[in-house]
Amino acid sequence: MQYLTRYPRTISFGGGKDHSIDIDVKGVEQLTVIVKKSAEELYHIMLKEGFTKVKFEHKQESQIGDGLSLKLKKPWEMHLRLFDRKNGEVGIEAEVEVSRDYLQHLFCQRTPVIYEIEALLKKHQIEYRIWHNKIKNHVHAILDNYKITLATPNIPVFAWKPMIFFIGTVGVFYLWKYLDTIF
Repeated sequence: MQYLTRYPRTISFGGGKDHSIDIDVKGVEQLTVIVKKSAEELYHIMLKEGFTKVKFEHKQESQIGDGLSLKLKKPWEMHLRLFDRKNGEVGIEAEVEVSRDYLQHLFCQRTPVIYEIEALLKKHQIEYRIWHNKIKNHVHAILDNYKITLATPNIPVFAWKPMIFFIGTVGVFYLWKYLDTIF
């Protein structure tokens, strides 16, 4: 399954200052959604929406607590992080990637998302603004969008948890066979 999304291509900071969002080998520039809500309130809302806490992740500077993930169409998931903005605001950054349930998570394409977060905030009537991290300015308007397609991995997705069970079971049998030959 492919994952289709949109992401801002050209944004305006107001006063005639437009900016094109860059794409490089790492992907598109990250935009942050800013809200004036506590992280606890946001966690509560996101957990009600079906997000779960991420157990193992690479924590980023000023990240609040654990990240959250939401299962999308197989094999995709949305990974969301909250950041302390030091002024009573919380920053939200999210990306779509192959689910942590699959081995391909380690090396597959991922992309930041913003409209999916906007939809959740609008549903809960939470006011927000969009912040450009590099330029350090609020986005006044989005002028046009990229259409982004995340391709399904070339190798069929492979769940690693059953693989550990299988390897463990085979290992126990080989250990048993080995110990049986010693005694």
